[in-house]
Amino acid sequence: MKNIQLIGLIMVVAGSFLPLVHVPVIGNWNYWKIDHYLAVTCWVLSAGALFGIVNNSGKMTKIFGILLILLFLFTLFAVKVQAAEYFSFMPFKSWQNKLAGIVKIKWGWIVEFLGAFIIIFTKNNNKL
Repeated sequence: MKNIQLIGLIMVVAGSFLPLVHVPVIGNWNYWKIDHYLAVTCWVLSAGALFGIVNNSGKMTKIFGILLILLFLFTLFAVKVQAAEYFSFMPFKSWQNKLAGIVKIKWGWIVEFLGAFIIIFTKNNNKL
């Protein structure tokens, strides 16, 4: 089952390069364009999960998988809050909400979450 966890890890790393957020006029953003520190954090947590997979440490792998999911949830929340704050200069709250709504979440998040869930929920049958 180690191979399935590695596929999940590859999905997480590849998902960080896929379009995650669409900002009109500017285009699609991946993790690196959203925030450099969040991208590096994603890759460091992925490296920790890889270390756990290679060393057959199921507990470590699950911890890093859960941390990846928490990072993704934090990033989604931060994107929505930042989009709302960016348009705070508008005089009416309905205008702010309408303009903040034009920032769309893209399909890359499906790959990110699916990879992290694969890392967490795959059982390791290799007992040493």
